[in-house]
This record gives sequence, structure tokens and C-alpha cells, in this order.
Amino acid sequence: MGAAVSLRVRGQVQGVGFRPFVWQVAYQLGLSGEVLNDAEGVLIRLAPVDRLDAFMAQFWARLPPLARVDEVESTSERCDQPLPFPFTITQSQAGRANTSVAPDARICDACASELRAPADRRFGYPFINCTHCGPRFTIIESVPYDRPATSMKAFPLCPQCQQEYDDPADRRFHAQPNACLNCGPRIRWCGSDGHDLAIDDMALDDAVLALKRGEILAIKGLGGFHLAVDATNATAVQRLRQRKRRLSKPFALMVPTLACARRYVQISAEETELLQGLAAPIVLLDRQHQGRALAPEVAPGQPCLGVMLPSNPLQLLLMAAFAGPLVMTSGNASGRPPCIDDAVALAELGPIVDGFLTHDRAIVNRADDSIARVVDGEVQLLRRARGYVPEPIPLPLGLERADQILAYGADLKNTFAYVKQGKVLLSQHLGDLDDPDLFQAYQDNIALFGRLFDVRPTHRICDAHSGYHSHRLARQEATTLTVPHHHAHLASGLVDNGWRPEDGDVLAWVLDGTGMGDGSTEHALWGGELLLGDYQRCQRLTGLPAVALPGGDLAARQPWRNLLAHLERFAPHWQTLTLPVLRQLESKPLLMLRQAIARGMQSPPASSSGRLFDAIAALLGLNFEQIHFEGEAAMALEALAGQISPRHLPAQSAKPEPELTALWHTLLDGLAAGREPADLAYLFHAQLASELVAVARYHAEQHDCRTVLLSGGVMQNRLLQTLLRLQLNEVGLTPLFHRRIPANDGGIAVGQAAIAAARLRHVCYQS
Repeated sequence: MGAAVSLRVRGQVQGVGFRPFVWQVAYQLGLSGEVLNDAEGVLIRLAPVDRLDAFMAQFWARLPPLARVDEVESTSERCDQPLPFPFTITQSQAGRANTSVAPDARICDACASELRAPADRRFGYPFINCTHCGPRFTIIESVPYDRPATSMKAFPLCPQCQQEYDDPADRRFHAQPNACLNCGPRIRWCGSDGHDLAIDDMALDDAVLALKRGEILAIKGLGGFHLAVDATNATAVQRLRQRKRRLSKPFALMVPTLACARRYVQISAEETELLQGLAAPIVLLDRQHQGRALAPEVAPGQPCLGVMLPSNPLQLLLMAAFAGPLVMTSGNASGRPPCIDDAVALAELGPIVDGFLTHDRAIVNRADDSIARVVDGEVQLLRRARGYVPEPIPLPLGLERADQILAYGADLKNTFAYVKQGKVLLSQHLGDLDDPDLFQAYQDNIALFGRLFDVRPTHRICDAHSGYHSHRLARQEATTLTVPHHHAHLASGLVDNGWRPEDGDVLAWVLDGTGMGDGSTEHALWGGELLLGDYQRCQRLTGLPAVALPGGDLAARQPWRNLLAHLERFAPHWQTLTLPVLRQLESKPLLMLRQAIARGMQSPPASSSGRLFDAIAALLGLNFEQIHFEGEAAMALEALAGQISPRHLPAQSAKPEPELTALWHTLLDGLAAGREPADLAYLFHAQLASELVAVARYHAEQHDCRTVLLSGGVMQNRLLQTLLRLQLNEVGLTPLFHRRIPANDGGIAVGQAAIAAARLRHVCYQS
């Protein structure tokens, strides 16, 4: 019998080159033993034990770039038989899953170099990858992460690829998507009817020629399809808008290189790192003042552009050949979920596009492009999907024992989340659950995540809004808890900042469109609340004044309705003023709407900051009649305010409640005096920030709480964030913002999960 040591490694350690890395370290140290994948992660057994310190030193110094080690558990053992020598890699073992699946990763430098090298056997091959890059989450069906458990099982390896796959010293050892032109996926160029026209190199050449002719392409990527068109061709971009029925929402851009990007946008060091990182998200960047011209239809009226670099080899080849910026937007028809299936793409995108650049590898898991920006030097995720999912988010200390929880999220910008052993497995961005197909995809993904990560929830939690699709689905289970929408926003921000239960309460301004309140106010719909609480408790202290939503849901689509309601509430003398925008408002059915507001007919009151932004935008001549996507008027208002050089407003004295009458009078007086709309748009942001800080200041003193969390979809407004940060710091309060978890409803599931964890922890400790 001999002595050995067993190392149980948990974390993101499968499909990232971890076993060959371990093999190389152990082999170079002359150790005996083995390494294998199993459902818990990676198991290492080695001898002699007196070399363990040397092994661990190299282990921590040389981790693969995609690996993330959460835990290494060491156990001594006695072996009846000697361990294998030399050190070996043994076959994976099945069992209950307790490991992370890596997100898809941007093509690495080594693969990109081979892709461009004419002498390399993978020169120009659009599916080149290795253990350091390529698809992971989008191709996996089950764990352990091995080729038969992925969509690559349809492509048997050729002898050369098999040799690489089997060689522990090779960069492609057990790279599950490993392939070449002889054995792997292949691209093809098809007409809009799906008829094949070319394959391989010719397919790429024909696609590039079509783009240069101004045609619209559907391009199959790793986690879905994109719609692409020449971003400098105004006619082509407008044709895409018409066919997709996407009238004004900004399109994202893909550019071949950073140098190309700098022709159109300003890029800081932090933004460069974000663009070139493993996740390669869309990054919101300020336009160059003297930048080269893009089609105005790409991002109408916006000072920012959403820009990304090629993240997979097909995109790298396409962009190098096209040598200019392309619109690269989600491949879906209006109001539909993005396509991942070839047959669905043909049916739904065929009427939109002139051709398909597609391939024969199945997409198992949809992953839209993630969206991020840098605000005051900090990276913030606005949409969490490709490149980030399904990397787990650890719950703070004090909640680390939470396990087997399912959080259903919200109905807009939906994500769901599981909790397993103190970690939140947040799903990719899914979208609006009102769409029946997307609601079905939501349910399918909940089941898939449960199987993939072997989570069998014993407790569930959902939004308290009984009208939500997610609520109705969750309430079919007896073990379901409910939580108010805005408490979940607060809790998601706490998780994002590593806030422990023992750290106490925070103040939180939660600003969004609308969400169901907790029943403590006369108005059921909230959207601008100052809360005091933690993971278990949440108390509303005050909030924006409740204003009617004339027409109910119509108010979220027609800003003039909110303008009317706010004027009636805060400036009832408005009809005595001679302003063009007010004359425009008088053309509406005012008598009928006033009666509806007075009687509460289809005009529920809501303290909605989102509708306040809509009303101000309409007053200043922006999106007066209607908006075509959520947040359009607020984005236009922020863009208008951005034309003004920042200026400091001194902090107000502390006050118990926000008040909007003076703000409305200031704006109306400014318009009457001929002040520029841009100046008034900036003034609105600055005065709103000042109002919010003054109220927070008062309640900070009352409750001896110096930390203020900012959450909700409105808190994605960069100008408002900056103003709030400055003013809160000025009065000695500490602001907390979202970073890794979206401040909008895409982060709700994390907050729900944390609240469930805290409630269950409390019950456990009291029993």
C-alpha cells in the first residue's frame, strides 16, 4: 500500500483545457497519478505526497485562461495498487452534476493566427477552436462536458483531429468542438428560399459580395442568427428596418478591428479591454465628433453606438473580407424570439433577407450578444448572455449555504435563476414572456438548466404580480414564495455588491417603469421608490408622487398621455401658456381623458419614473406621439441632455419627500423664455438627481444609514448615474451601483433568489 493525495477541484474546470494543464504540471514534476472529469468537476489523484506543495505552486501559477477554481478539497488516501506512472488522463465519469459549464469564449490569439496562416491546415476554416476558446454553453446538452454530450457528436473526428484530441501535450487535447474541414461543420451560402448556392470558401466569398451589393444577410453564429447589412449604406440599412419592422431602435455594429472602430467611436482603455475580453460583448461607445459617416439609420439621434469585435472565426473571416462596419443585429422577426433553428430561421427570416450564410452545427442553447458599457470607470452589464452565461454568481457570505432554489424572474427582459450550493446560475437573457413561443422557450430552458446543472429545486420564488406569466407558472408548485418586484431589484443590487446579511439595511432608490407594489400605498403600481431594507425585509419610505396612466398600457407607448397627466397634476395652468407643444397636446381628446383620470377608469396611478421621463421627453418635442421600443423616449432625452457641457448643481437641503411641481414649473418657464431644449433636458436630469439625493439625505439621517443603492431600469441612464454619484458623495453618502448583474429586470431573478435564500436561512436558524 502507498500514500497518495486526492484533490477535488470545483468550479469552471471542464472544457477549458484543465486536464491537459494538470497533466503537463504533473508530468513535468515526475508525479504518478491521474486526472479525470466527473459530474462534480475534476478529480486529481497523485503521489508522492511530499511533492504536493510543488504541484500546487505550479497549479495556481499556470491556470488556463478560461478556468475558474472555486474550491480545492484535499484528502489523503491509501492505495492498494500503485497510481499510474507516468501521470495519465483517464475517462470521464458520470454522476450528479456539481460543476460549472464555461461560457462561449472569443477566438484566442493562437487560433486566430492559425486561421490566417496559409500553411496551416486550418487556414480559413471558420470553426477553428482549441481548449482556450470557442463554443461551450451553446453546444452542450449535458455534463460532464464531453463531445458525445454536445452538438459536435454529429461530426466524427478525422485521424489528424483525433490525434490532437488524444495528445495531452496538444492545445486541442479534449477540445470538444475540435474539427477541421475534413471532419467538422461547414458553411454554406443559400438564397432566401434556403436553396444551396455555394459551400466553404465560395460561400464566404459570395456572402461578402452580397453585403457589398447592399443585400441583407442572415448569418448563423454560435448562439443564434444575426441580420447583417453594410452599415455605411443608408438605403440598405433602411431596407432592413422596413423588412424587420424595427423603426427606430438602434442597431449594433460589428467592426473588423479596433482601428476601424476608432474611426467612428471614442474608446477608453477600460472599453478596449472590454471589447477584446473573452466575452467580447457589444459595448456602448460615444461617437467620434469628426468620425467617418455611417448611415444615419443605424442609430437615429443617438450619441452612442453599440460596437463589437468579431468573436468567432466565421465572423473574423467575414469582417476581414468585408473590411468595414456591418450592422449586426439579432436574427428575429419583429416581436419574435431570435432564431436558433435552421427551419425556423428560413420561415421567419426568409422574407427579410436576401441570403443565408449558415452552417450545419446545431445550436443547442440560445445566447444573444451581451451588452455592456463603462460608466465612471466601472463596467456595467446591461444584458447578460453570450460570454457570461452560465458562469455562476456567488451569493454573499451568510447566504453561501443556500441550495436548490428556482427564481422565475420578471416578464420583461426575462431571465430565471437556480441556486446551487451558494451560487446563482442566472440564465441568458430571454426576452418578453408575452410571446407564446418565447414563453415556451423559457419553460424549456428552465428544464434544461435543471438537467444540465442537476438542480432539483425544493423551493421556488417569483414576482408577486399575479398577472405575470412567470408568476402563474411558478404558482403551480406548492413550495413557491412571492416577492414584490422592487424588493427583488434591491436584493439584486446587494448581491452585485457582495453585501452580507450582517451588513444591515441600505437605502435604495429603485427607478423603473412599473411593477406591482407591496400593498402599503394607495397606488398599486410602483416605479420610483425609496426603500429601506436588506434581503429579508423591505420598507417603502417614500417615492415619486403617483400620477395617472391615462389609457393604462397605452401610456407606456404614447408619451403625450403621460405629459397630459403630469401637467394636470403639477402645472394645471398649462393651457394658459402659448407653447407649440401644448397646442399640440390640446388636439387630443382632453375631456374624455380628464374624465377617465377623475373616475379612475383605465388610468391607474403609478409612481413611475419611466413615465416621468416619457412626459418630459414629450414636453421637449421628443417622441411626442409614440415610442416603438421600451425606453426610447428616455434614451432620446438623455441624448439631448448630452449636448450640454456638465455643470455642477449644489446639493439641496434634506427633505422627507420628493416634489415635482417646482421642476415642472422650471421647465415650462424655460420653454416660455426660449431656452434650448437640450439645456432643459440637462436641467431635468440634474434637478431630478438633486431631488433624489435630498430625500435620501433626510432618510439617511432618520435611519442612521449612509449607503444608497441605485437600481431599476432607469438607472441605466449614464448621465443620471454620474450626477447621483457626484451629489451622493458630496453629502457624505455612499452610492452602490450594479455592475455584473443588470440593473433592469434582467437582474430580478438574482434578487428573488437571494431573498429566498435569506428567508430559508432565517427559518432554518429559528427552528
